[in-house]
This record gives sequence, structure tokens and C-alpha cells, in this order.
Amino acid sequence: MTKVLFTYDYGNEKMDQVRALGYDVLIAKENGIQYLERFEDVEVLVCYKPFETLDIRKMNHLKWIQLSSIGIDQTPLEYVEKEKIQLTNNKGGYSVPMGEWIVLKVLESYKDSKSMIQKQEKKEWHMNTSILELVGKTIGFIGTGTIAHEAAKRLQGFEMKVLGVNTNGRDIPLFDQCYAIDDMQTFLKRSDIVVCTIPYTAKTHHLINRDCMNAMKKESVLINVARGSIIDEQALIEALENGHFRSVALDVFEQEPLPVESPLWSFERAYISAHNSWISEMRNERRFDLTIENLRRYINNETLLNQVNISKGY
Repeated sequence: MTKVLFTYDYGNEKMDQVRALGYDVLIAKENGIQYLERFEDVEVLVCYKPFETLDIRKMNHLKWIQLSSIGIDQTPLEYVEKEKIQLTNNKGGYSVPMGEWIVLKVLESYKDSKSMIQKQEKKEWHMNTSILELVGKTIGFIGTGTIAHEAAKRLQGFEMKVLGVNTNGRDIPLFDQCYAIDDMQTFLKRSDIVVCTIPYTAKTHHLINRDCMNAMKKESVLINVARGSIIDEQALIEALENGHFRSVALDVFEQEPLPVESPLWSFERAYISAHNSWISEMRNERRFDLTIENLRRYINNETLLNQVNISKGY
């Protein structure tokens, strides 16, 4: 019987569905998980990021890792690639709530919700005349995958122009125009709002650097729901100090939790959240739906969904 180790308990009903496929199910809490002898013959690992404490090199029969995340940077990729362990992620699993989150941050930025909340707390009655509308504005997505697609779908009713950046500038449904990543400067100069939805890899580390920020409109909005290290945070802090950007909405950071001494906390024009954009009441349902389908495929020797190309980094 094929043994699968879950580091999250989806409950008896869902785990019984896994057992019904023919799996021997082990469950262990991910936080602080250590290798145990009973893990030695585990063939499938369903997890998020247990790798700091769980030494998978001792799991000699491991053939496939199903991640509950979209990102893969927490995984010991060199070992996984060397041992030819299949790696699949949760691409698309969080795209709906993240698409909604992007719309939220666009509206918060253009409608200046922060100042209104501050005035409410002080019981101040003061009309804000700096409010902008979205009609006719241009929003650009760096990365045109499932997250950007779900956001673009929800932005259609706002009569905005939607641009995208991908590897070769290929056309994508719902995007008015796409640019190759080598033509990023043109894209940035055209965008009123820039949203980072691109996977984090060695090539995208600090992709949004000082030069990119200088190319963006002074009153532009920058939103990041991808990975913190896609943006050069020090360059961003300097740009904010110099009066650049109408606002920035950051859900991810180079160091998480964001240190209390970070200047980013204190900028009036910064909307800070704790890596929260992927959360919704449906997250476990979608995550399990993908997992059970891939477990079915694995037991039947069928092609798995969301296979990661480690050399590309996504």
C-alpha cells in the first residue's frame, strides 16, 4: 500500500477519501516535524514547508511532493531535482481571493480609505477631495498567470486598460496588451498601477529595482502579492522618502514577519498586510480538491497537475 504523509489534517471525512484511493495515510503536525522511522517508506509528502526540521534525505522511498503553496522557494530544490522527486504546487488554488485582494488594494489606494478610517477614529468630519476614479486608468501586471487572470477578470467592469508582462510578450485573454520582460521600461511608463504577480526565482530577485521605480509615474500605485524579494525594499523605502508613489500596498516582504523597526510601517502612503491575500474560507477546499485529484492520478500512473519545472523555478 502506498504511504502518504500529510503535514495538515483535513479531517476524517477527507482523509477517508484518500484512504479509499488505496493509500496508507500518516498525519503529523508540520510545525517542528522531525524524521521518524515510520516515515522511511513514505512515497508521497503533502505539505507546505516542513523542510527546516524534516530531513527528507532520510525518506529513501519519497517519489513525489505536493506543496500547498504556489511558491516553491522553501523546498530543497537541488536535492529534489537530483533525486528526480516529482514536485507539484498549488498553482491557481489561491488565485480567486488574491484577485479580489488586488481589486481591494486598487480601490483603497484610489479612494484613500486609510485617511477616512483615520478621520473616523478621530471623529473628524472632513471631505477628501483627492479621490480618483478607475475609469480610463491603466493597470499593469508583472506576471500574467492565474492570479493576474483572476484580478483582470474582476477589473473588467471598471473600464480600465489592462497590460501584462510575461517572458515573451505573448497575448493573454483579458489583457489589452502584453510586453516581453525585456521591454519592462515601456510597460512601467504606461502603467498607473503596477501589480507584482510573477513567481520568485533567481532571475526575478529585485526585479523591481531603483531603475524600475524611476521609470514609473510619480503618482503611480505599486502592489505586491507575489514574493517580497521581487522588490528591492531599500530602494522602495528611498523612493517613498522622496515622495514617489501615490501609495504602495505590500502583502509580502523580504523578511517576514516585517521587522518592527522597518520604515515601511510608518509611511502614510503604505498599506501593509501580513501575507494575507491568499486567505479565504475556501482555501482548504480548493487545496484538498487539487490534492485528492493528484493522488488519484498518482495511484493510477497518470500525469500529475501543476508539475513544477525546477530549472525555470515555477
